[in-house]
Order: sequence, then structure tokens, then C-alpha cells
Amino acid sequence: MELKKNPKADLEKRRGLYLEIGLVVILVASLVAFNVKSYDKEEKEQIERQASEEQEEIIIQTQQEELPPPPPPEQPEVTTEFEVVEDDKELTHELGPINAEVDENTQNIEITPVKIEEEEEEEDVQIFTVVENDPEFPGGMEALYKYLRDNIKYPQLARDNNITGRVYVTFVVEKDGSIANPRVLKDIGGGCGQEAIRVVKSMPKWTPGKQRGKAVRVQFNLPVSFNLQ
Repeated sequence: MELKKNPKADLEKRRGLYLEIGLVVILVASLVAFNVKSYDKEEKEQIERQASEEQEEIIIQTQQEELPPPPPPEQPEVTTEFEVVEDDKELTHELGPINAEVDENTQNIEITPVKIEEEEEEEDVQIFTVVENDPEFPGGMEALYKYLRDNIKYPQLARDNNITGRVYVTFVVEKDGSIANPRVLKDIGGGCGQEAIRVVKSMPKWTPGKQRGKAVRVQFNLPVSFNLQ
């Protein structure tokens, strides 16, 4: 029996096609290998270039040497010269000899301390409340009460409202006996305080108070009674 060859299995007809496919594969492989080698070379050159640039940017710091401080200025030497003189040589002063002797025309000058009379000034300003001799109304206390009864005018407002009682007035008897700075310490109203001040201001001069035999300023408190009859 004779074997017949299948025409589909005949490779001779396709030899040219396979040859072309092989050449194409070889060409593609060559191109790929070439590109890989060139890419690696470029990357290597780029890395080397960056490394060289970084080395150039490195700043080398140098330590500055500290200079020693300048030497202090030389001060001139101060020398003291002493002159040696003989014992028998006379020494004279530039202002001339001083004569300590007192001649007949010289007068002895006595310096007396000036006494400042501070106590007198204090007494002129100070107002006493307690003294050795109290100030006195002319004629005494009986005359004072009579003066108040004769000169006080009962205020109409106090009379209408039946206001009675005592008003306390304080004032200063000066060294000449005059009355100064009268004011009301306690008032009962109705115009009684104003009336008491008016009467006190119109009083004649008193006999001034005395401390250690000298007239002084004295604070005096006076009760003034207001009674309806």
C-alpha cells in the first residue's frame, strides 16, 4: 500500500513565511536590547552628574581663629621727687609767715549763739484748752449770764414751735481778749444756733487767758439757754 503525503503537512511551502517571522523576531529583540543598554547608560550618566553637583554645593566651614585682646596702654610712671635739705636751712611758706601773736590793737570778739524763739512762735499759733489762768468775761460769770439774758432775742420760729433747751457754742479768746471763730457744737433748731452765734460775736473783749504769765489763745465752750416764760 503506498502512503500519500497530506498537502497541509507540507512545510516546504511555508518555509519562506517562517523565515520572515524569524527575522522579525530577531530584529525586535535587537531593538529592545539596544534601547535597554542606552537607557541604562543615560540613567547612569544622570546619577553621576547629580552626585557631582551635590559635591560642588557642599560649603566648607572654617573655624575663625580668635585674636588675642590688645595689650593695655602703657601708663606713664609717676615718680615722686624728694628734696633733702639740711637741718639748719630755713623753710618758708608761699603765703608768708603766720603771726599768731595778739598785739595791743587786737580786740577779742565774742560770738554769742542766736537763740531762736521757737516757743514764742508756737504759743502765737497754738490754741490752749487748759491754761493756768482761764479767760474771763468782764465782771465774771454773773456778768456773762446777765449779758446773755439781756441780748438774746428768742427766735420766732422756735417760739411758735415751743423749742427750748441749750445751744453749745465754742470760740477762741485771742491774746488781746477778742472773740474769734465762733461756731455751734450742738443746736436745738428753730434758729436758736444762729441767735447764739450773733450774741457771742457782739460780746465785748474778755480778759485773755495766761500760761506761765503770758497771754495765750484759749478755746472756750459756752452753753446758751433758751427758755420760754
